[in-house]
Amino acid sequence: MIKILKYGEVANSDIFARTVPTANVSDVVADIIYDVRKNGDGALFAYTEKFDGAKLESLAVSDEEIRDAYSQVDDKFKEILEKAAANIRKFHQKQVRNSFIINDERGIVTGQKITPVDRAGLYVPGGTAAYPSTVLMDAIPAKIAGVPELYMVTPPLKNGKVNPVILTAAKIAGVDKIFKVGGAQAIAALAYGTESIPKVDKIVGPGNAYVAEAKRQVYGVVSIDMIAGPSEILVLADKNSDPRHVAADLLSQAEHDKMASAVLVTDSEDLAKAVSDQLEEQIPMLERQEIARASIDNNGKIIVAPDLMLAIDIANEIAPEHLELCVDNPFDYLDSIRHAGSIFMGRSCPEALGDYFAGPNHTLPTSGSAKFSSPLSVDDFVKKTQYTYYTRDALEKVARDVAYFAEKEGLTAHAKSALVRIEEQK
Repeated sequence: MIKILKYGEVANSDIFARTVPTANVSDVVADIIYDVRKNGDGALFAYTEKFDGAKLESLAVSDEEIRDAYSQVDDKFKEILEKAAANIRKFHQKQVRNSFIINDERGIVTGQKITPVDRAGLYVPGGTAAYPSTVLMDAIPAKIAGVPELYMVTPPLKNGKVNPVILTAAKIAGVDKIFKVGGAQAIAALAYGTESIPKVDKIVGPGNAYVAEAKRQVYGVVSIDMIAGPSEILVLADKNSDPRHVAADLLSQAEHDKMASAVLVTDSEDLAKAVSDQLEEQIPMLERQEIARASIDNNGKIIVAPDLMLAIDIANEIAPEHLELCVDNPFDYLDSIRHAGSIFMGRSCPEALGDYFAGPNHTLPTSGSAKFSSPLSVDDFVKKTQYTYYTRDALEKVARDVAYFAEKEGLTAHAKSALVRIEEQK
């Protein structure tokens, strides 16, 4: 049963405690990365047979396999995927940054140009746990950013095929090439390249503890989006909220995995008790009830605050991945929510809208990192380059100031590089 905690009556360490993954896989992952760097495709074939039970002849998914997969997916689901993709494109198109130039002083030009990364790699969990939503959410911003080469890696089924819904989503999203490999070995392949898989500049996408650790270890060789922890939801609800809806929303994340965190923060003791009762009623009806039960019992909590504004302060301190604002007039409180990956506004906006359909990205900061990081976006696939131009006359006007500044830092060669040019003119 979920814990109910009254703010001010229990220690803050209990209020703000969060799930901490304990798996220590760093040495195993380091060995896998070394093996892939040394043995390339050979290591990938071996790991795919060992971990996925698939003996492959080729790592690449053929065009014929994609066409065949597309034909296997029912038309209704393909139509829904297209609608979701359109919403995701509409939202992320607004994130496109423009280059700029400043030339309002004679002889001086400064500016910034936006350039997409040359190659990006997308990791998508596969096998029986197929997430076509992840394909859309991670691939579409990359293509909007203008990434010319987008490669996807995903573990195959035991028959050597990729789940058809994954390939269908990749086709809709515009992925350029797909490879049948998963786990830490797939991250290593994208980071260093093999005979079949090109080295990329950026790796994005969620995965298990091995994938997350591999991304951590290759960071610096390539860029990554984030180190994702267990899924989180925080529902901020007042006394007028429907406990059935709140409980259902908490369970929508609890069913992800046993380490997932579902938290309700409310100013109503009555709602807290009603939601607890609803959880006990709804959990037995879930297909993934064992997972949801472990998540709710071990990581779930209901925090009762004296008033709604303190409840908001608590939510900001937790900085959840997903935050539902279940109140009347939610826009009145939007500016008060400072730390959350994605906010779902009002009583008719379940977090599942964001997972699949609404358009904002579902690849979000976890484990409190929403205090300093952002959802996946078009920005993740571009880099900003500055440039500066001065004429000789423009340099002469400021060279002594530059030199004086440099000398204050004890860098006399810096100073000389500016002064030598105006001395030459004289």
